[in-house]
Amino acid sequence: MPISYQKLFDLLSEKGWSTYRIRKEKLMGQGTLTALKNGTGGLDSKTIARLCEVLDCQPGDIMEYISDKDSHK
Repeated sequence: MPISYQKLFDLLSEKGWSTYRIRKEKLMGQGTLTALKNGTGGLDSKTIARLCEVLDCQPGDIMEYISDKDSHK
């Protein structure tokens, strides 16, 4: 998948958000978290907006585009 959410997981860790807290505060469900970690899922704009609000960041702080050409190097 050309969108990587590693920046999101780094930012969540940096700000002290555990996967338990993410689920408890309903930022996203376990299935979404798993899909993002496995690179098989994405986020809708409502979830991106909520994450940006809670984490005080911009969309580019939580995801990045990685070209298929770059991932095969």
